[in-house]
Amino acid sequence: MTRLVLIDGSSYLYRAFHALPPLTNAAGEPTGALFGVVNMLRATLKEKPDHVAFVVDAPGKTFRDDLYPAYKANRPPMPDELRAQVQPMCEIVHALGIDILRIEGVEADDVIGTLAVQGAGAGMDVTISTGDKDFAQLVRAPGVDAGSIALVNTMSGSRMDSDAAVMEKFGVKAGQIVDLLALMGDAIDNVPGVEKCGPKTAAKWLGEYGSLDGVMAQAATIKGKIGDNLRAALPRLPLNRELVTIKTDVALEQAPETLRLREPHVDTLRGLYARYGFNQALKDLEAGAVAGGGSGPAGAVAEKEPGRARSGGFAAPAQAAAVDLDPALAAPGEYEAVTTVERLQAWIAELRDAGQFAFDTETDSLDPMRANLVGLSFAAVPGKAAYVPLAHDYPGAPVQLERGFALDLLRPLLADATVRKLGQHGKYDLHVLRRHGIELAGYDDDTMLESFVLDSGNARHDMDSLARRHLGYETVKYEDVCGKGAKQIAFSQVAIDDATRYAAEDADITLRLHRVLTQRLVAEPALTRVYREIEMPLVPVLERIEANGVKVDMDELRRQSADLSKRMLAAQQKATGLAGRAFNLDSPKQLCALLFEELKLPALVKTPKGQPSTNEEALEAIADQHELPRVILEYRGLAKLRSTYTDKLPEMINPDTGRVHTSYHQAGAATGRLSSSDPNLQNIPIRTEDGRRIRRAFVAPPGRKLVACDYSQIELRIMAHLSQDPGLVRAFESGADVHRATAAEVFGRTLEEVTGNERRAAKAINFGLMYGMSAFGLARQLGIGRGEAQDYIALYFSRYPGVRDYMERTREQAREQGYVETVFGRRLYLEYIRAGNQAQRAGAERAAINAPMQGTAADIIKRAMIVVDGWLAGQGKPGEGPALMILQVHDELVFEADEAFVPTLVETAGRLMASAAELSVPLVVETGIGDNWDEAH
Repeated sequence: MTRLVLIDGSSYLYRAFHALPPLTNAAGEPTGALFGVVNMLRATLKEKPDHVAFVVDAPGKTFRDDLYPAYKANRPPMPDELRAQVQPMCEIVHALGIDILRIEGVEADDVIGTLAVQGAGAGMDVTISTGDKDFAQLVRAPGVDAGSIALVNTMSGSRMDSDAAVMEKFGVKAGQIVDLLALMGDAIDNVPGVEKCGPKTAAKWLGEYGSLDGVMAQAATIKGKIGDNLRAALPRLPLNRELVTIKTDVALEQAPETLRLREPHVDTLRGLYARYGFNQALKDLEAGAVAGGGSGPAGAVAEKEPGRARSGGFAAPAQAAAVDLDPALAAPGEYEAVTTVERLQAWIAELRDAGQFAFDTETDSLDPMRANLVGLSFAAVPGKAAYVPLAHDYPGAPVQLERGFALDLLRPLLADATVRKLGQHGKYDLHVLRRHGIELAGYDDDTMLESFVLDSGNARHDMDSLARRHLGYETVKYEDVCGKGAKQIAFSQVAIDDATRYAAEDADITLRLHRVLTQRLVAEPALTRVYREIEMPLVPVLERIEANGVKVDMDELRRQSADLSKRMLAAQQKATGLAGRAFNLDSPKQLCALLFEELKLPALVKTPKGQPSTNEEALEAIADQHELPRVILEYRGLAKLRSTYTDKLPEMINPDTGRVHTSYHQAGAATGRLSSSDPNLQNIPIRTEDGRRIRRAFVAPPGRKLVACDYSQIELRIMAHLSQDPGLVRAFESGADVHRATAAEVFGRTLEEVTGNERRAAKAINFGLMYGMSAFGLARQLGIGRGEAQDYIALYFSRYPGVRDYMERTREQAREQGYVETVFGRRLYLEYIRAGNQAQRAGAERAAINAPMQGTAADIIKRAMIVVDGWLAGQGKPGEGPALMILQVHDELVFEADEAFVPTLVETAGRLMASAAELSVPLVVETGIGDNWDEAH
């Protein structure tokens, strides 16, 4: 069947503008929206449609403005940086061979609607590429004598192609969408609907009465305030219906058959892609893949690879500006397998003469504390690299250098701090080399961290993603040489020629990436300081903390597992009694049937597909209406503790060290907070007795103690520093209980008169405002009315006006520059700070207020870790001194120390941590000592 794709160009442009950060090319021209449009166009063309049109709104009024003069009256003018991207967008669309349609007097929606209906009538398979919900009214499945009309959202990948699909998303059929929109109204187009009538209410009415006319006819029977609102809106609903109906009979010169996709104008595209820095598109163009060649589904996450420690983070959309690239950085490299002493010595001399080189290790495990070295790779100039195989043991493998001998030859170079080393997620490689007797020195640069500091909001900092993003280079994947699934082989089994192509590329691409990323860092002095003074010095510190590990008490864990199992069984039995029958507490389907069908409890929280949810939020919402949800929550909490900690931790004890070794991730959270995994120590619940019991299993060996040093109320102190509010600063300078001081200010009491409830309210406000808590959220947390909560907030701001001014000032700065900064210059980009969607924009504004505080707290503890580690290094050899830094969790550092050394550690570590930043208020460190982690609190 002939395929027709109709692209909603206006939707593409605005969605890309609001979804992507303010990118620019090397000349400073804005490219963010353009970049998004080009990627969506390339994804669309990859499907090879027969006919295509790119439809945009024509300037001037339309027939809807005549019907309703206030139509779209509240829309702001197009931002200048977006307007500057319209013409280049049109040039690229034309060069791709796509017709652009602009028809005066109607909207782009009407042009698309007309062409869609005509195309389907002619038997075409029509796809409308858009994110606009209004087009759901056009959806139709293929008929006997007619084609189909489907909606595809290129940004999310979703498809809507039948009444069933429309019903699943909107609760009504395609033929009822117009009536749904008429009832709801459209705030974006300034079409007022029935007040307080959202999509669920509108869908419910249409389900009962069939159509807008049916709803209007039954308006007198609808009770309550919503019924009053419906009756008040009756006079304008017919006009609403006319305004939201997409015309399908516009007189057009073009017919669907005339919109054939033309051959692209390659020279024009080449110039445009080069000008705007669209390197992947340019690479595909040169390869003859103009109509596609994308890099996989957006947001796809590559798995970690044994033998290649490429994975660098977890994270969100790119903030990177496009850069001009040296074509050599995207060219294939020349790689050598080094299997003789002479060639290894020649490479060692070359690396030493270069003064800096990139390196990587290949291993047999993802766990750096257990990984055995299979080979190493090196590169000193882009495009040339070597792989030194050391332990490939497949049948017929060539003779290789003996591992110990080769490492002895390499040791002087690797241990020489004057020769700078460069890696990608090099902390892994430091572990591997240390396990093999080499303490690497001179580790000066890490491309994962360069990328993270520059683009902290980006979801991916692994090598494959960075190579694609910055070099336009597709790397060899681990699966390409090792296979997948059950047939995957160990890296030691890979043929050396294939291993060389893969492994040497690691070092080569790392070096090439560094050449690109370091140029961007040089242009950002504040970010360079974050990278040089915080992130890079932290790498060996984290490696030492991970290597130190922590001792766990297996007997204590067994006791806790047994207790948790016993209590889980009791909770199961109680739940069965409350339900009156047996059921599976771990089955969401059975829970839904029991809670919402049998017990008739309200389904207050829904899944993304609109089904009743049984997640923690959903059960909490109905826990005051029946005892069963609370029992289920108790059961889940116990089960999670057992599966995640008491059963799991014994399995994670390293047999060589007898300890648990977590892994810390620097490129995890956009704010700079460290995260941990295997095990995740950040998520141990500490507000419950059961959670605190887990910490009792983390113990000190005989003759030693655990010492926990925790920053007190650090984010509130940072708020005082950033806001410079006199009252808040004064509260911290006086050393008073800040929550009691806040309560005294807000409620007009002396410190002695403040009640426990007033202090609790003040504490909720102090912390809640940093996270954007609303009056509704505060009311819910304190169990008071919303009006009373709003009065509390108003009182707070009247006593701490500097906090209110800081919050407003920060929102405005975020809107102007697209990012916020920590005290030390770390940036957090806010992709939705200018979004048209109110919920997205509000979320970005909350992040704008919180990120400087959370990010500054992260910077402070990182700085503290660096300086404390430096002091500990002077007390003895790594891993053998009188004290070890063994854990970092949130705002806390945990040490293991000889009992005699504890007073020195408490005094010095506390002092160093307190001096890690100079704020307007003192940093206070609280210290605890114990035989286990819980006792040390």
